[in-house]
Amino acid sequence: MEGLIIKKNANLFTVLSDRKKFDVNGKGTLKKQGIFVGDYVEFDKTIEKIKPRKNLLIRPPLANLDRLFLVIAPVPKPDFVLIDKMLVYAFINGIEPIIVVNKIDIASAEFLSQTKEIYQNVCKVIEISTKNQSFEELKTEIQGTCALAGQSAVGKSSILNSLVGRDVCEVGDLSVKVQRGKQTTRLVELFEFDKGFLADTAGFSMLELSMVSELSPRELSTYYPDFLKFRQFCKFSSCLHQKHDKCGIIEGVKSGEISKTRYSNYLKILQELQQFKKY
Repeated sequence: MEGLIIKKNANLFTVLSDRKKFDVNGKGTLKKQGIFVGDYVEFDKTIEKIKPRKNLLIRPPLANLDRLFLVIAPVPKPDFVLIDKMLVYAFINGIEPIIVVNKIDIASAEFLSQTKEIYQNVCKVIEISTKNQSFEELKTEIQGTCALAGQSAVGKSSILNSLVGRDVCEVGDLSVKVQRGKQTTRLVELFEFDKGFLADTAGFSMLELSMVSELSPRELSTYYPDFLKFRQFCKFSSCLHQKHDKCGIIEGVKSGEISKTRYSNYLKILQELQQFKKY
């Protein structure tokens, strides 16, 4: 039979096939190679074969991801550099990112407008609140294999619990001293919806640049869709968009067509990449 792995518990895998769930073990040789939630497999009493993957995320351990919902909130304060790293990571892996602004019931108008301004030319932005259950738009975007990701305590587990209609994830609290969330998600599991599946994931608060370590500094701007139409106006094809000498992207920032926040974050990530490549 063929099916989709929707849950892993130690060495036991739950496979969904023809709307039925089967708990099976993985074949020894395959377990050494790695079997992941999101894998499409052939199985009988054990998992015999893994179908070719579209992509594979190691943190969180999830395969064949189609969409990544990047959750931010007014509290804890968003790390926009981290969000932009996650966006680059999504684009590299052929994953469609969608920004989900949670806790809009406590968000200021300034925060909401700022977020829209930063990402309006990058990807879709959805506003929700678990308080008023404003999930209709989000539900329609759950297509294929999807995951929630973002800093801890932005409300990923609360969102999934509300969408599923029961407590399937432990909800963490916020550390008052440092305004950071305490990590609660431990496992990856896919939950089925009308047109796809959704997983909660680890917080990503410790996302390392090494996740995109194969990316050269020169390639970085190619994963900024809001930079794309301005790159053609750079005087030099090797332009890293750091200097003012006839750089199309810098001109785009000056004219207000490129977000200053996005450009500032780009320079920070570029610097990290350049330092990473030295070692």
